[in-house]
Amino acid sequence: MQLYNTLSAKERAALLEQAGDARLTLSFYQYAHIGNPELFRNHLFLAWDSLGVLGRIYVAKEGINAQLSVPGKNFSEFKAVLDGIYFLKNCRLNIAVEQDLKSFLKLKVKVRHKIVADGLNDATFDVTNKGVHVDAITFNELIEDPDTVLVDMRNHYESEIGHFKNALTPDVDTFRDSLDVIEQDLQDHKEDKQLVMYCTGGIRCEKASAYYKHKGFKNVFQLEGGIIEYTRQVKAQGLENKFLGKNFVFDHRRSERISEDVISNCHQCGSPFDSHTNCANEGCHLLFIQCDVCAEKMEHTCSDECHQIIKLPFEQQKELRKGTHASNKIFKKGRSQKLQFKK
Repeated sequence: MQLYNTLSAKERAALLEQAGDARLTLSFYQYAHIGNPELFRNHLFLAWDSLGVLGRIYVAKEGINAQLSVPGKNFSEFKAVLDGIYFLKNCRLNIAVEQDLKSFLKLKVKVRHKIVADGLNDATFDVTNKGVHVDAITFNELIEDPDTVLVDMRNHYESEIGHFKNALTPDVDTFRDSLDVIEQDLQDHKEDKQLVMYCTGGIRCEKASAYYKHKGFKNVFQLEGGIIEYTRQVKAQGLENKFLGKNFVFDHRRSERISEDVISNCHQCGSPFDSHTNCANEGCHLLFIQCDVCAEKMEHTCSDECHQIIKLPFEQQKELRKGTHASNKIFKKGRSQKLQFKK
């Protein structure tokens, strides 16, 4: 029984390019009680691998968080698999604003302690006592109210390239960090202000809204379906779009353009730009914003040091990487001291 990928990302990319079949990038989440996450994980992998589904899926005892790329021709079968699972029947699917053939190149279904790393002890508060879900129309009305505080529940590198007008954007590296920062900043307004939150697809706000109600906030709201669903409703209903710039996404596309506003800059030269890249030095792999001019000049590296390293023979580069952990730098997204114009 095959429960793992047999193709590398490079091999998969070549096959996708060759096939040329339309694919649909989407995401969904659902909190539920899963007794045996490992068994559930295996079931999903077998069902989805046979349909050509690719993506990153986290399963835990508290539910599922999924970001996927599904072959268009197999979507009906994929949906049937979801509807055959009692807690996923008719769950909301957030369809990506921009589609890409190679948004995901592997199918990864992983068992985790939590579907979002929030660092919270769920036993200390009622996680089901969530904030009021609002659609795009109500959200637009709420954020124009002077008694509303609008908070971006995402990390600094996400909000840097795009956020809602007048939103508070905490300068944090993790979701867990944002919870304490926001509570501290708004501690004097727990009763007299409307706390309105948003994130990419809604999952972070599900837990955060319950947490803030537990912490004494009286009027808590969350954008249903996050930025992705908001954008869909704005287009479908001809509403005013109050989001500026791009929406950061966690796949090979890295972002979706929501408005033509460019609100960030190249971390190397300071010129207006809003596309992320990963440093071409595999021993670094830092995520940062790099314009086309700097990308050509630096060959997609973040610093002179990394630029020199990628010119070395492959075996020598491997030697330099020994004993280092690229992931430590990946999670310091845009924080490197080598980036002159970082946020």
